[in-house]
Amino acid sequence: QLQLVESGGGLVQPGGSLRLSCAVSGATLYAYAIGWFRQAPGKEREGVSCISNSGSIANYADSEKGRFTITRDIAKNTVYLQMNSLNPEDTAIYYCAANSRAYCTKAIADFGSWGRGTQVTVSS
Repeated sequence: QLQLVESGGGLVQPGGSLRLSCAVSGATLYAYAIGWFRQAPGKEREGVSCISNSGSIANYADSEKGRFTITRDIAKNTVYLQMNSLNPEDTAIYYCAANSRAYCTKAIADFGSWGRGTQVTVSS
């Protein structure tokens, strides 16, 4: 059974950095595309970034381009999201999810397996 577990969230000051981790079990990263999504209070869930089974990267949010970087460690079966220059608008619950089609899409419905999320709060 595919499971995803996020970690690495927390409280950070504006301008700070965090690295989120998504540990995947039950399948290899070669079988899935893994996406990072976030949901702020009162807002819809939105895609942040995605890495396909072959390692191709898609960034979904213009505001995050250049600040957020998605990577993966095949040996650890883990996908990371490095977030730099954080601002209060980045405050949200961050989720990782798996897409069995193995390529990245913007459609949240294409991602069938989800982690429980990790809270990121950017505040002084």
